[in-house]
Amino acid sequence: MIVKILGSASSNFHGVQYNDKKVEKGTGELMLMKNFPSFINENSSQEEVRNYLKSISKNEKVKKPQFHAVISTKFQQHNKEELTKVAEDFMQEMSYGNQPFIVVFHNDTENNHVHIVSTRVEKSTGKKINDSYEKLKAQKALADTLEKRYGISSEEKLEKLLNYQISSLKQLEILLERNGFKLTKNTNDENALDILKNGVKLKILNGNQISFITNSDNNRSKQLKAILIKYKHLCSNKVFKVEDNRKQQSKLPEEKHKDDWKPKIEFESELQKKLKEVFGIDVVFHHKDELHPFGYTLIDHKSETIYKGSDILKMNDLFEFTSEVIDKKLFESLKDYNLSDEISKQVLIEYLKHQNLENVPKDFMLFENKKRKNKEVFNSVKNEVRNYLKTQNNDHVKIIKSEEGIYYAVDAKLHYVGELQSLIGEKEYQKFLNPNQASETRTVNQTESNDTKELSKAINEMLFEWTKHSGTSKDPSEEELKKRKKRKKL
Repeated sequence: MIVKILGSASSNFHGVQYNDKKVEKGTGELMLMKNFPSFINENSSQEEVRNYLKSISKNEKVKKPQFHAVISTKFQQHNKEELTKVAEDFMQEMSYGNQPFIVVFHNDTENNHVHIVSTRVEKSTGKKINDSYEKLKAQKALADTLEKRYGISSEEKLEKLLNYQISSLKQLEILLERNGFKLTKNTNDENALDILKNGVKLKILNGNQISFITNSDNNRSKQLKAILIKYKHLCSNKVFKVEDNRKQQSKLPEEKHKDDWKPKIEFESELQKKLKEVFGIDVVFHHKDELHPFGYTLIDHKSETIYKGSDILKMNDLFEFTSEVIDKKLFESLKDYNLSDEISKQVLIEYLKHQNLENVPKDFMLFENKKRKNKEVFNSVKNEVRNYLKTQNNDHVKIIKSEEGIYYAVDAKLHYVGELQSLIGEKEYQKFLNPNQASETRTVNQTESNDTKELSKAINEMLFEWTKHSGTSKDPSEEELKKRKKRKKL
């Protein structure tokens, strides 16, 4: 999960209006209103909510009283209820626990996320809540929240990493960076280093606390070499470039871009992913600028040891380097798809071709992922596919026919590829395959229904004529009613 504090241009609490519009469009859902008076509730208009927040935020020293934060999870890893609980705990950690705030879930992107809107003016005292280093405080608050709720402790993880066997300071830097930490020089002590997580300093590392060990376990080295050689032939060893342009794309206006702003470059391969998944072997490529890697480091999490890659197996003997390039954002989303076999890979490639991408990824850039989506996501996919078949109105759902003649559904928002029949059932699938037959069946049923109505009408008319000629053109029910009344009198 990540948290971001959004800026505010005025004191009008536009965050409330923004989220209300999302709710009106059906892309947002109000999950929580906390610490508001009884006359302000989920039935209140956004104007009433804004006016209340403005009324308690009257402090001339506070130019931007609105507090507006976003907590986002990767794709659908956490649902709306989980994110709401995290948001509530996060506000407590930020010292906003007693403040009035709303939590709104958004489902208009591929990443589940919630918006939180509150005020920086303390409700009971009218004083400003301390917002110094607010962005850093937010990172720590989220980290503490996740640790308490899910047992994810950055400090414990860091201490474990610091016990790994390394032979150089560079290896330590690689190890920490690979696990979300950053190693920097301490500004007060040239012999000390700072370790940061999301900009928050977690530990000061003195020079005498770092020990370097030369790798001496030849048996483990031989085991690693055997694993690398074996898996080279079991999955793709082709390496491609991944470009992350999000940082510079977020910087506006364009004319202010600096010449030295370059995309962040990474190199990936399916073999690299498989080694980490199965054996805890993390391969880190070394490169300069956009050039092909010149070497690699091998992190063996099983033995908690860092190796120079060439000491195990020469890089060019292990990997095949290509000229293919893919955008980081697209690459991350493709990795989240449930691609269980080659057929589902080809179906997804066909879908991407329909999207008119400039550079459609090659099949080796799509990694096998047999992890199943949870029940909630699966049910959402089924509903979206069924609605699409009825309305043909869904930009992120597409029906693709495989080379084997089997129809698949692709949900680009929920990152799902699956056989259409399993999603909609046999009956609906046959209707999809034979729409004309289904139409004919409806016509026949309608005709039969009309014939039945005509027959019933004819019978009623015949009965009426019969009663007319028999001297009783009255409604039989009226006659029955008269008989009952007569019996009562008797």
